[in-house]
Amino acid sequence: MALKSLHLSNVNISFKRPLLCLFVFVVVLVVNFKMGSADDQLSTDFYNSTCSKALSTIKAVELIQQEKLGVNRIYNETNIDSSLATSLKTNCSSSTDDDDKLSSLDNTSHVIFDNGYYKNLVEKKGLLHSDQQLFSGGSTDSLVTTYSEDADQFYNDFANAMIKMGQLSPLTGTNGQIRTNCRKPN
Repeated sequence: MALKSLHLSNVNISFKRPLLCLFVFVVVLVVNFKMGSADDQLSTDFYNSTCSKALSTIKAVELIQQEKLGVNRIYNETNIDSSLATSLKTNCSSSTDDDDKLSSLDNTSHVIFDNGYYKNLVEKKGLLHSDQQLFSGGSTDSLVTTYSEDADQFYNDFANAMIKMGQLSPLTGTNGQIRTNCRKPN
């Protein structure tokens, strides 16, 4: 099954919901995972614990790409390209009280679902520290490189991962929930 480039405005118009929530609806899975700090390395243990129902590290890397559809507040990040950091600082205040100015998680194609996210990571332009960790000399570097160079491979692998996740049994009732607002518990 192939997934071609997906334009966000078309999805939002068709479904009348933000695309990130659409993914949560399709996947029917909400995972809560806490790390010690933002500087902790994302490891295979992270992927194994968050995707313990037979999803591989490869599938987790494919699915993490959906996060590019959001925005983030960033000011003191050090693991990204210095020119990107300077550019972001012109948009973002250093005050923690000013959260109205946000930056796209994909600075090149933020309204199109494509492999631009991976291209950004290869260029050290991942906005979130956790995103850039996917391309930081670890075991996921080769996969990030593949997806940055081969959009069709990414689309095919992503579609297969979504199908597989759609077959998981979500926690519902008193054991879990499907969030109506992706940012917070119901």
